[in-house]
Amino acid sequence: MDYSSLLTRAKSQLPQSISAHERFQVPAADVLIEGKTTVLRNFEEICQAINRDTQVVLGYLLREIGTAGAVEGRRVVFKGKVTPIQVDDRIRSYVEAYVVCSECSRPDTRLVKEDRVAILECDACGARRPVKAVKKTAKVAEAALEENKVYEVMIQDIGKKGDGIAKKDKYVIYVPGTAKGAIVKVYIEKISGTIAFARIHRE
Repeated sequence: MDYSSLLTRAKSQLPQSISAHERFQVPAADVLIEGKTTVLRNFEEICQAINRDTQVVLGYLLREIGTAGAVEGRRVVFKGKVTPIQVDDRIRSYVEAYVVCSECSRPDTRLVKEDRVAILECDACGARRPVKAVKKTAKVAEAALEENKVYEVMIQDIGKKGDGIAKKDKYVIYVPGTAKGAIVKVYIEKISGTIAFARIHRE
């Protein structure tokens, strides 16, 4: 049997997880705001896709978002209003740091502890590396949004209570009395974390 035939035979005997190279995809966050809480409805599906324990992933999300929350069945309920962009961004950071292999970019990895250090082991290529959380550089010199100042924004969506929703950098801005698609000047009255509350600025 020649080399080409042997190679073809070897490939046919590889496990599905190694021979298949379909693009790794994490489900988008299915977020619903209910009053003063936010529900991530497909939390368990996301954890299954990245093959990580729900409590471990939840702990990371709560720390990064800066809120409290708990698992309820297949979903997570956060205290306060959390946007889909915030959740997707934190899940992406978790996957980059704790799931995807830095050598082969595959998700076939396991987390193990060695001398209190978390090690990411890849079953696909055998690579090992210490886990380092993705650190985002904070802009300290200039605040992207400040209270008692006026900004021009576009209303991208309408919230459950009828308030317009705009976005500026990492901030989600709620503006009552606005329509989707409108470009308005708003006066920032209050900022809480990455959530801002504003009113239309009338000159």
